[in-house]
Amino acid sequence: QVQLVESGGGLVQAGGSLRLSCVASGYLSCISDMGWYRQAPGKEREVVATITSAGYTNYADSVKGRFTISRDNAKNTLSLQMNSLKPEDTAVYYCHADPPPYYYCSGRSYWGQGTQVTVSS
Repeated sequence: QVQLVESGGGLVQAGGSLRLSCVASGYLSCISDMGWYRQAPGKEREVVATITSAGYTNYADSVKGRFTISRDNAKNTLSLQMNSLKPEDTAVYYCHADPPPYYYCSGRSYWGQGTQVTVSS
């Protein structure tokens, strides 16, 4: 029903910036809250930031003040502006979407394929 495609990852030096984007397609009425997650080698996937359909945001303590999540509902895009990057931010970053409780939606969440972010020291 929904497809998510991330882009914008790459290699950056510590202290630098990157902007990640996620484009959603498919049955867009089955998207409610969205977020960015990341997973480093040997670690569990963790939430980075979330944003509701109304625009309310929440951040992990480790990125608060450095990262900004936003969404453009008209363009069906989710973004993550990452500033003051640290080597500890190195991970695969995943776009995520939760469905609304509508009977015609799948009731399951959706994930993108991931984009690699590498921060060198």
